[in-house]
Amino acid sequence: MSLLNPLARLHRPLVWFTGSMVVLALVSAVGIVVDDRILVGVPIWTKPFKFSVSFIAYSLSLAWMLSLLAPLPRAHRIGWWAGTVVAATSAGEMVLITLQVIRGTQSHFNQATPFDTAVFQIMGATIVVLWLGALVIAALLLRARILDRATAWAVRLSSLIALAGTAVGFLMVPPTPEQLAVEDSPISGAHSVGVPDGGASMPLTGWATTGGDLRVPHFFGMHALQLLPLLLLVLAALAPRFARLADERIRLRLTLTASGVYAATFALLTWQALRGQALFSPDGVTLAAAGAIALLGGASTVVSLRTSPTPTPSAPSPSASEEVSA
Repeated sequence: MSLLNPLARLHRPLVWFTGSMVVLALVSAVGIVVDDRILVGVPIWTKPFKFSVSFIAYSLSLAWMLSLLAPLPRAHRIGWWAGTVVAATSAGEMVLITLQVIRGTQSHFNQATPFDTAVFQIMGATIVVLWLGALVIAALLLRARILDRATAWAVRLSSLIALAGTAVGFLMVPPTPEQLAVEDSPISGAHSVGVPDGGASMPLTGWATTGGDLRVPHFFGMHALQLLPLLLLVLAALAPRFARLADERIRLRLTLTASGVYAATFALLTWQALRGQALFSPDGVTLAAAGAIALLGGASTVVSLRTSPTPTPSAPSPSASEEVSA
């Protein structure tokens, strides 16, 4: 329950941004139902809906992590400004995405007109600034002494994996070979690898089902920020029922194991997407790598749950007077 105490000190700008994303998610959900326009193979309001839901989870998690810096005045002050930058740039990103939806055109990779090009360039700049703000926060969390060690490492490692997940977005920006072959192509960049955007895709997520999709590792990596601390909350909640989980050392080992498995899975998903392979159509090499991650993760979990033997107290050595009397 000590993990929940900082919730009263959440970063205000990120909380306000989260509230605005709740409103946008509701508006976008209505738009999906009532607006019959289709863009890149999906209802036109799908993108702001997915982004707003993702930002709700991301910004709330970041606001909680920043609250952990409250006992450190200097780090807290720097973190507050970095969090404010993240909130402002994220809000700017969502304004531009929604603007392009209203205009009935694509926001990402769009250079059909000078205005569309300017919009995407501004979006690119805001993402770079957002990433740098998140990097500052991750650096502060790495140096800070936060609650117990398990919590500290869950926060630190999840923020680093989330940074890597966000950085996957930069891999989407370069034009594809097909786009380079077209002079003055209106679209430069793509989510998919090996297939064009807008083809066969999964419901709701829109991830490609016939080729690679960089949105898969992008999404998975970013949301380490919620899932790893959530795992720690679950372990803490189960501690009263399972004595081993009450041991901080075991919770720390399980946190490190989960973080390692998460990072390896993120790397595997990135590699799979870059090879033009759909998420649910893995080849033998991908399956073998996934199996190795599962086996190593399972073995590490078993080892992590082992309790350290309690040292047997040694018999007291005879005192000098006893030796003399003997």
